[in-house]
Amino acid sequence: MTPWTTPADLRAQVQKLWDNGRLLANLLREDSLFPLRLTLKGPSSADLSERFDAVRTWIGKLQEGQRHGYRIAWREVRHRIIGSNALPESVWIDTLENALGLIGKGREAERFQGLVTQTRQRQPPLLAWLGKRPLKAVELAPDWSHLLDMVAWLQAHPRPAVYLRQVDLPGVHSKFIEAHRGVLSELLDLALAANAIDPTVSGAGQFARRYGFRDKPLRVRFRLLDPRRRLLPTATDQDLTVTHDTFAQLDPNVARVFITENEINFLAFPQMSDSLVLFGAGYGFDMLAQAAWLQTRSIHYWGDIDTHGFAILDQLRAHFGHAQSFLMDRATLLAHRAQWGREPQPLLRDLTRLGPQERALFADLRDQHLGQNIRLEQERIGFAWLERTLDGIRPGGPQAPTLPTSVSGS
Repeated sequence: MTPWTTPADLRAQVQKLWDNGRLLANLLREDSLFPLRLTLKGPSSADLSERFDAVRTWIGKLQEGQRHGYRIAWREVRHRIIGSNALPESVWIDTLENALGLIGKGREAERFQGLVTQTRQRQPPLLAWLGKRPLKAVELAPDWSHLLDMVAWLQAHPRPAVYLRQVDLPGVHSKFIEAHRGVLSELLDLALAANAIDPTVSGAGQFARRYGFRDKPLRVRFRLLDPRRRLLPTATDQDLTVTHDTFAQLDPNVARVFITENEINFLAFPQMSDSLVLFGAGYGFDMLAQAAWLQTRSIHYWGDIDTHGFAILDQLRAHFGHAQSFLMDRATLLAHRAQWGREPQPLLRDLTRLGPQERALFADLRDQHLGQNIRLEQERIGFAWLERTLDGIRPGGPQAPTLPTSVSGS
């Protein structure tokens, strides 16, 4: 094989321009790429004398490839052995049509040109997006008209405060919108007025909030642990799920709030006067921050004893600085050594909202001082240990369990 440029190499150069979007973007440029000079590497002077037949074959193949869309510029070479000969000096693509023909992309380019025409007529601000993401636009061609419909609808109804299901456009339904949230976000950011966009949120998961749609309400699940404080007139277990807005307005007559991340722990949590327990899985703490009444209650957080468990505690304290941890201490960890598991990917960053004892245990876990990737999941803690710890939290109750003096902390 020779290092000389072949027709396949020339096509590959043009294909690269297609793959990075520059060919289609040329349809939107004021200064054209064309005529475009391609890279050409040919034979040396020594090759002319030593491999003259191979050089002639190479030239023939380049000439044959011209019918596919490129043009060869020639130069005359005078050689002391073979005399005067014409050699390819450079290769040019004169027009976009020639480039598209060389790689067989004419039909896709026609489709893109149609998108450009349609967009220029209906949504000129989106031409910039077509120039940046032309290949994505071609991929979206069957849906492009509907996407423009959605942009126009939001221009006419900024921050509509309705569910996506309520958008009434032919061919546009909630599943269509959800499937195209990423692209729609890019288009809407270009086409909508600044006051129609909430800049504090971004990403496909925050699409509804960013553009003013109603979102599926987040829900809070809790149990009343004191039968005297039940909210429903029944004697059954008060296991309730409400929207976060309802929870914020609830203000139940309790003094203590427990939070656990494990559903079985939530369901089995013992009764306690003036208390409730929250199931923390799945909704985080941002929504709880709206419940101002929580600021006046004792909050006790129970998570796994691992680096991520302490990170969640740290996050909770960003909203409720008075929150206390329980069953996340060194005594509990060392008393349940037989139940230790492994944390897949320990957290390495510092946590700024931990107390001194919590910070020391977190550091030991993070820095592997107690063993490699130590983890004690909350559901592995003995139920009697839980009950004795809760006795220590009850007003006037005994102290929480501590390590026997014979147990080493190393």
